[in-house]
Amino acid sequence: MKRSQLDLRNEPVGSLLWKMSLPSITAMLVMAFYNFVDIFWLSRLGPQTIAAVTVAFPIQMLFGGFGVGTGVGAGSFAARRFGADDAEAANRTAGQIVFLSISISAVIIVPGLIFHDAILRLFGATDEILPLSREYFIVYLFTIPFLIFMISAGNLFRAEGNPNYSMYALSTAALLGAVLDPLLIFGLGPFPGLGIGGAAWAAGISQFATCLLSLRLFRTPASSYRIRREHLAPDLPVIRAIYRVGVPSMVMNFVISIVLTFYNHILGSYGPAAVATLGIIFRVQGLIIWVLVGIGHGVMPLVGFHFGARLYRRLIDTVNTAVKYAGILTIASCAFLQVFADPLIGIFTQDPGVMAIAVPALRIFALSLPFAGANFTWISMFNGLGKGVVSMSLMLLRDVLLLIPLLILFSMQFGLAGVWAAQPAANACLFLGALYLAKREFRSFPASGVASSSDK
Repeated sequence: MKRSQLDLRNEPVGSLLWKMSLPSITAMLVMAFYNFVDIFWLSRLGPQTIAAVTVAFPIQMLFGGFGVGTGVGAGSFAARRFGADDAEAANRTAGQIVFLSISISAVIIVPGLIFHDAILRLFGATDEILPLSREYFIVYLFTIPFLIFMISAGNLFRAEGNPNYSMYALSTAALLGAVLDPLLIFGLGPFPGLGIGGAAWAAGISQFATCLLSLRLFRTPASSYRIRREHLAPDLPVIRAIYRVGVPSMVMNFVISIVLTFYNHILGSYGPAAVATLGIIFRVQGLIIWVLVGIGHGVMPLVGFHFGARLYRRLIDTVNTAVKYAGILTIASCAFLQVFADPLIGIFTQDPGVMAIAVPALRIFALSLPFAGANFTWISMFNGLGKGVVSMSLMLLRDVLLLIPLLILFSMQFGLAGVWAAQPAANACLFLGALYLAKREFRSFPASGVASSSDK
C-alpha cells in the first residue's frame, strides 16, 4: 500500500472511518454549496425558473443513475479485489469506466434529443414551464458522459484508500461550477448571458474539467491503479461484476426518479410555487444529505476491504460507529431546521406565495432526517458487501411500497401538508426494515475474523 494511502487493515476503526469519510464529506459539502449557489442565482430569474429546474431533476436522477450504478459497482468490486490482493482485476475495473461512460451516454443522448418535449412532459413539465425546462435539458444531455466518469472515478479513488483524490476531483467540479454559474446565467464581461441554459453549461464545463483532473490523478505514483491501453477494451467478466452491485444501485436511482416525478405531477396541480418549493427544500436538506452520502462513501470501501480480508469484527465496528455519527448529525440538523426554516427559505426567495408553502414544508420534511442517517449507512454497508440486491430491496420498500402510496393517499387526505409528510413516514418504516436486516447480516458472520493489530 502506498505511503499516502491509509492502512485499512490495522488503523483504529474510529479514526479510519473519519479519515475515509472526511474527504468525501468535504467534497459533498462543496457540491451542496454549489447546488445552493446554483438555485440562489436561478431564483433571481423567478419561481418559474426554479420550477423548470425542479422538473428536470428526476430526469437528471434517472440518467445520473447510470453513473451511480457504474461507480458503486466499480468501487465495490475494486475494494474487494484490493482486499484480496488482486490488483490486476482492480486495474481492469478502472479501465472499464472509460468505455462504459462513453457507450452508455451515446445510448441516452440520441433519444433525448429526439423526444425531449415528450420526456419533459412525462416528468411533470406543464405548458407554463416547458420552454424553460427544454432549454435546460438539451444542454444537460451533453454533460452525461462527464457525469458518469466523474462519479465512477470518485468511487475508484476511495476503493484504493485514496479518498483525498475523490475530494479534489469533486471539489474542482463544484467550485468551478459555482464560479461559472453567475457568469453564464447573467452574462458578465466576455461571457454570454444564457439564462437557465447557462446553469447547465456551467455544470458541463466543470464536470469536463474534473474528468481531466481524475485521469491525471489515476496516473500519479500515489495511485495503486496502473491502467494500460488493453484495460480500456470491453471486459465482460468485469462489467458483469460491476453491475452485479451496480444495477441495483441504478434501480435505486431510477426509483427515486419515479418518486420525484410523482411529486412533480402532484405539486404541479398547486402551481409553479409548489414545484419550486420542492426544489428549494432539496437544496436546503442537501447540506445534510450530502454529508450522509459522504459518510456512506467512507463506509462502503471499508466494509468491502474488511469483508475481503475477513476482518468481521472491524466491519461491524465500522458500521456501528458510522450509524452513531450519522445519528448525532441528523437529530441536531432536524432541530436546527425546525427553528430556522423561515430565514433559510428567505435566502432563495421573498415571493410570498413560495414562502407560505416552503417554510412549513421544510419543517415537515426535516422530520425524516433522524431516520435517514442510519438508513444511508446500512445501505452503504450492503453495497460494500457486494449485496446490492439487498440495498435495492430496501429502497424499493421505502419508495415503491411506502412513499408513492403514502404520497398519493396523504395528498388526497391532507393536501399539501400530506405531500410533505409522506417522506418522514416512509423513512421511519425503512429504518425498521434496515435495522432488522443489518442485525441479521451481523449474526451471519463467523464468530471470529482475522485479527488486526488495532484489535489487540
